[in-house]
Amino acid sequence: MIAPLMADNIPNARSVRVNDEPGKASRHAGHRARLRARFLESGPDALADYELLELVLFLAQPRVDTKPLAKALIARFGSFATAIAAEPAALMDVEGVGETTVAALKTVQAAAIRLAREDATGRHALSSWDKVLTYCRTALAHETIERFHVLFLDSKNALIRAEAQGKGTINHTPVYPREVVKRALELGAAAIILVHNHPSGDPTPSTADVEMTREVADAAKALGITLHDHIVVGRTGHASFKARGLL
Repeated sequence: MIAPLMADNIPNARSVRVNDEPGKASRHAGHRARLRARFLESGPDALADYELLELVLFLAQPRVDTKPLAKALIARFGSFATAIAAEPAALMDVEGVGETTVAALKTVQAAAIRLAREDATGRHALSSWDKVLTYCRTALAHETIERFHVLFLDSKNALIRAEAQGKGTINHTPVYPREVVKRALELGAAAIILVHNHPSGDPTPSTADVEMTREVADAAKALGITLHDHIVVGRTGHASFKARGLL
């Protein structure tokens, strides 16, 4: 039996009635109501990073003043984006963060990634390059460890699937060319785009990146699958192998 998640910092969450009226669940009703109203009336750009984070934390900690925790998370990770992208273990190192808060933050991240992926899916990838790059940056730019993704395209270069193929350490991800090609065949893909991130922030391809890309390109070509590009994502931007003449 799986125990239900309880709101962080609440001794007995079952005794708390949580609804859409903050005043019934928290003594900080006035602040929460004003912040929520400003968000709804003026949009997210009207809020500082810590205030946007507060809105998320309201859901996880309905009876707690979440401003100090929001500011602590920004101080620890640097921004709203890097906070929601942080590893769960790193988040729980911050005092006041428990499983419920981690779940709330990671849900926001998952929603952002899914929205970006859905916006790119079904489009002609090469003529909707901005959508592809938006998805890549949303999914990977703020990750703290290297992650490797593959975008699978059909014969008309429309995106049919985007999948994570592996994760590694702060500066290395093991990639197996045969597994990449095998998955492409399973999905009936005619072409692929490789994507991975550099947690250092600098998207410049490394020698290992170049060697791995050539191995994948050779394995794919042998089976009639085209490798269109390899995109390296960093916080400062991205690098395209094709644009740099590496493919």
